[in-house]
Amino acid sequence: MAEEKSLLAVFSDIDPAADAIEQLRLLGVHDDCMNVISGIPVTEAMLGRPSQWTNVPRLALGGAAAGFLVGVFLAFITPNMYTIQVGGQPFTPVPPAVIVMFEMTMLGMLISTFVGVFFDSLFPNYRPMHYVPEISDGKIAILIECPPPDTQKITDVLKKLGAESVKEAEAQHL
Repeated sequence: MAEEKSLLAVFSDIDPAADAIEQLRLLGVHDDCMNVISGIPVTEAMLGRPSQWTNVPRLALGGAAAGFLVGVFLAFITPNMYTIQVGGQPFTPVPPAVIVMFEMTMLGMLISTFVGVFFDSLFPNYRPMHYVPEISDGKIAILIECPPPDTQKITDVLKKLGAESVKEAEAQHL
């Protein structure tokens, strides 16, 4: 079987790009074979694509739990390890303990979210990537992986739907 080709279609607006994605689905191109490249934030719902799966919320929840446990340790265990008697004060006063637990929970969630987004976006990436200079000018590109016999049919459909250019893409080191 021949290797799949990469086609790159550049659109000037989001509406023709969304229509092109819908037409590509009707032609039998799976969502996994399409990649939208944009310089502006474009959600999956705007293009009618399925939501992407990510581990970031789970990592944030785990980081919050770990931060909470660190806060409990700092607020309740540490004062009992090194007891200092202060006239009439309990070993662990509750209002400052609540503040410490809250701050450590937020710190744990913040750090784990940052690390999760960093790893989820595969940054840094040293493998060759597809780059389109027109994206910096506000255009939207669709990268399509398709078998060679379908290339001409897909090119014709994309041109008909308003693609400014449809060309074969090649991954380059950036």
